[in-house]
Amino acid sequence: MGTLPFTVALVLLLMRCAAVCLAIPKSNFTDESALLAFKKYITHDPSKSITSNWSAVTPFCHWLGVTCSARHQRVAALDLSNLDLKGTIPPHVGNLSFLVSFDLSTNSLHGNIPSELSKLQRLKSLNLSNNLLTGTIPVSLYNVTSLENLYLENNRLQGILTEQISNLSSLKKLALGSNMFSGTVPLAIFNMTSLQAVSIPLNNLSGSLQEKICNHQSKLQWLDISQNQLSGEIRSDFYNCKELEIIALDTNSFTGTIPREFGNCTKLKSLYLGGNNLKGEIPREILSPANLELLSLEFNTLRGSLPREIGLSPSLRTLYMDRINLTGTIPKEIGNCSLLEEIYLGNNSLTGTIPHEISNLHNLRVLRLGLNNMVGTIPSEIFNFTTMNMIELTRNHFSGHLPSSMGLMLPNLQEVYLSGNNLSGPIPDTICNASQLVQLILSNNSFSGFIPDCLGNLSNLQYLDFEYNVLMSRHSPSGLSFISSLTNCRTLLSLWIGKNPLHGSLPISIGNLSSSLQSFTAHNCNIQGRIPDEIGNLNNLFELNLKGNELVGAIPSTIGQLRQLQALTLAQNKLEGYIPQEICDLERLAFLYLEGNGLVGSIPDCFGNLKSIRSLILASNRFSGSIPSTLWGLQDILQVDLSSNSLNGSLPLEIRNLVVMTAMDISRNQISGAIPNSIGDLQDLVNLSLSGNRLQGIIPASFGKMVSLELLDLSGNNLSGEIPMSMQNLTHLRYFNVCFNQLHGEIPNEGPFANFSIQSFLGNNEFCGAARLQVPPCKGRNSRSSKAPGMIVLRYILPAITSTLFLLVLIVIILRCRRRNAKRQAQEDLPSLATWKRISRRELELATDGFQESNLLGTGSFGSVYKGTLPDGLNIAVKVFNLQHEAAFTSFDTECEVLRNLRHRNLVTIISSCSNLDFKALVLKFMPNLTLEKWLYSDNHCLDIVQRLNIMRDVAAALEYLHYGYIKPVVHCDLKPTNVLLDEHMVAHLSDFGIAKLLGEGDSMTQTMTLATIGYMAPEYGSEGSVSIRGDVYSFGILLMETYTRKKPTDEMFAGGMSLKTWVKQSLPNAVIEVADANLLTQEEEFVRNSDCVTSILELALECSANSPEERKDMKQVLAALEKIKKELTNRIHNRNRH
Repeated sequence: MGTLPFTVALVLLLMRCAAVCLAIPKSNFTDESALLAFKKYITHDPSKSITSNWSAVTPFCHWLGVTCSARHQRVAALDLSNLDLKGTIPPHVGNLSFLVSFDLSTNSLHGNIPSELSKLQRLKSLNLSNNLLTGTIPVSLYNVTSLENLYLENNRLQGILTEQISNLSSLKKLALGSNMFSGTVPLAIFNMTSLQAVSIPLNNLSGSLQEKICNHQSKLQWLDISQNQLSGEIRSDFYNCKELEIIALDTNSFTGTIPREFGNCTKLKSLYLGGNNLKGEIPREILSPANLELLSLEFNTLRGSLPREIGLSPSLRTLYMDRINLTGTIPKEIGNCSLLEEIYLGNNSLTGTIPHEISNLHNLRVLRLGLNNMVGTIPSEIFNFTTMNMIELTRNHFSGHLPSSMGLMLPNLQEVYLSGNNLSGPIPDTICNASQLVQLILSNNSFSGFIPDCLGNLSNLQYLDFEYNVLMSRHSPSGLSFISSLTNCRTLLSLWIGKNPLHGSLPISIGNLSSSLQSFTAHNCNIQGRIPDEIGNLNNLFELNLKGNELVGAIPSTIGQLRQLQALTLAQNKLEGYIPQEICDLERLAFLYLEGNGLVGSIPDCFGNLKSIRSLILASNRFSGSIPSTLWGLQDILQVDLSSNSLNGSLPLEIRNLVVMTAMDISRNQISGAIPNSIGDLQDLVNLSLSGNRLQGIIPASFGKMVSLELLDLSGNNLSGEIPMSMQNLTHLRYFNVCFNQLHGEIPNEGPFANFSIQSFLGNNEFCGAARLQVPPCKGRNSRSSKAPGMIVLRYILPAITSTLFLLVLIVIILRCRRRNAKRQAQEDLPSLATWKRISRRELELATDGFQESNLLGTGSFGSVYKGTLPDGLNIAVKVFNLQHEAAFTSFDTECEVLRNLRHRNLVTIISSCSNLDFKALVLKFMPNLTLEKWLYSDNHCLDIVQRLNIMRDVAAALEYLHYGYIKPVVHCDLKPTNVLLDEHMVAHLSDFGIAKLLGEGDSMTQTMTLATIGYMAPEYGSEGSVSIRGDVYSFGILLMETYTRKKPTDEMFAGGMSLKTWVKQSLPNAVIEVADANLLTQEEEFVRNSDCVTSILELALECSANSPEERKDMKQVLAALEKIKKELTNRIHNRNRH
């Protein structure tokens, strides 16, 4: 009886095993087929990891990256990460039904995420990060309830994150950063009780942060929604998230104050709130979490001082508080944070001294206190921290001496920035023991004594700046001894020692300096002797400045070997002899300054080969002979000064070739002959001086065409005839001098001549004109008129003219009435401008103190802009149009039309207008940070790489709206830094629509006679007058280049074949450091990151500024590209801050 059940059980077990054995091959075949299908979809496998390894001759469980389950021999894990694979993910992977872990991260896979992944109901971990995937997250993927880890960051995914994500009930880690997701953060995420980490930075998420997100989040440890477009106040109950260790809300648009409830997150380690619009004081409570290691509040508009409670944060390691308007002093309690490694408190308004308690911070690596108002001495203990990597204290008011032991205890120090203080005393020789130093910047202080001769011990040194001090060199028969020492610094890039009383000669060892040296400035240093021939060995030098010394002898011909040289300044020395012909070999030379020497001979004919030259300054020498004819062929030269020499000959007709010339001075020479009529073609010329020569003949009437002239000096010649009345059209003329010639006749009295006195006309023959000029009145020009012709005019001609004029006036009135009716009808559909204020001219005069010059913000082509304050306290900018300029009426009407109808966050806001017969003004929102131009070129301001990117993104958004967001495209036509205004939050607003064009329906292009700004103007605009939205794209490309190179397109360095665009193009992709603004590439840890970003931006700029309009991107594409670049940059910043 007992054996029967056992037998039955045994039979059943054997049948079960047989069934399983029969089933395994079929299942195995399914997995193998899915893997082979995956292989077929791979188009690039550089390491042959799949194409060679995955073969049917080998069991698939042994294939690379494949892990099978021991029991069923089914694929349980597939890891093909970091193989640089290209291709797509096939739907067949959905057949790997036993898959638990799937990792394809860090490849170059593209295409969509297959919806078939939803069939993997055993899947716990899916990692597709760091690829090129597009499309949306398949909704079906949210049905894989077993999923615990979902990593999709750093792709190109888009769409809205739906509430269905909460179906992933087992999810622990969600990483969706660096994509293009939009919409709001779904509240459902915060109902998922299993979540431990949520990371969605670098997307386009918007809206406000929901309240009570921590009600169900008992396990949440990491929350990162930084670098999105979230707004509103931070009101959430983070204190209920008891396990939170990292909160990252930085680089959004959050407003309001910092919630003090953050202090209740007892396990908090890192709090990132930087790059928002937060206000108020720093709540002391946020410093109370005992585990807090990192606090990031930089780039907000906070107020108040650094709380003393910072001393209650024993675990604090990193403090980011740059540019948050901090005032007061640094509390001494900071010395209690014994683990502090990085302190960033730069660009605030801190006062007082550096507390000596900082000497307790023995782990300090970075101390950044630059751009504050701090005083006192620098504690010597700072220079004894063996961990110190960077000391940055620029532009404060620190005084005292550097400690004599500086450098002895700094084995890791790489960067020292102490410029712009009141430091004095010697530079200690012990600095040479800091063997890792890369940058030593001590300029603009009062250091004295000798420059250490041991600087050559700093073998890693790249940047040395001692300019504007009182330093000397030790006496040596061979010359400046410290230069010989520096020959051991083989990576030296820049050596700046100008404005120091060095008192010595240049040693021949200067030729042994680093072959990488790019910039050498030693101006105003009392250097004597000759320029060594060996200087020609510095074959990568692009700037050489020896101005204002006591150099003698000839210019060495070896300078012609410096083929990379762009700027050569040897002015104000005692150089003699001829200009060596070899200088003409410097094909990249843009600036040549040789004035104030004793050079002789003729100007070399070969100067015509310097196609890149922009400024040629040879004044105050002893040059003779005629001006070489080749000089008139330099069509891109901007500035020529040949004054105070002994040049002779005449001015040729070919002078008309210098069409972009802005300044020419040939005064005090022996030039003779007539002024050619062709000089009138120089319509960009601003300053022209031909005084003190032997010119004869008349003043050409073509001078009236030189519309840019501001200064004209023709004094001290033998000119005759009358002053042309056409010169009354030179509206910008501010200085005019024709004294001591042989001119006669009527002195013009209109236009700029209304402002000139008799001092401009002395020493001539018989002038006549207005009584204020103290000359006789002019007699009637036609005294021979008779009565008979007058009667004919009165009787026959005058009535005919009167009738014609009456008819024309009647037609104009009818047309205007029709236009007004049509305009009124069109405006009925426009939104009412209820927000406009009615403001009278009198109110504007009161608001601006009578348009006083102290309130003048700037002057443009058609008017001036003043700052004002209305009685209700509202700050305004008042743009007053100059109605003496005929085009101002059109400009006012155009700007009213554009600003009244358009509304966008990045366009300047109009408050009101004021218009009558003799006064027209626009009342605009005041922008406290003024213009991008100011921030780019002011010594007191510096935009970091993120700020520049945000500003350019704002401008791109404004243009995208103008081109595509209104009922008809609007072309701005005049994009440049002065027309980009910055509000209190550094948000950019596009302004000045005075020459904008509205394209009609169906129009893609129109014609114009209104010129935009030279340098930013698209080629088709200037040559054909063709205006289209693609012209704005070109201007935006130039603006991008200028913003990241800090070089204007009209900068003096650009000439000949060299322009801003070609200069940038030649630097890409491997030499971006040569063109990028040096302020962006100063920090070593940021160098690679920032240079990669600048490279991407400049490549985009070149695509925007293609010569052919059809080859340019549109602003939708440009905006998307900038968003992507921004995400990549902030992701790298984000990752660096996490470590």
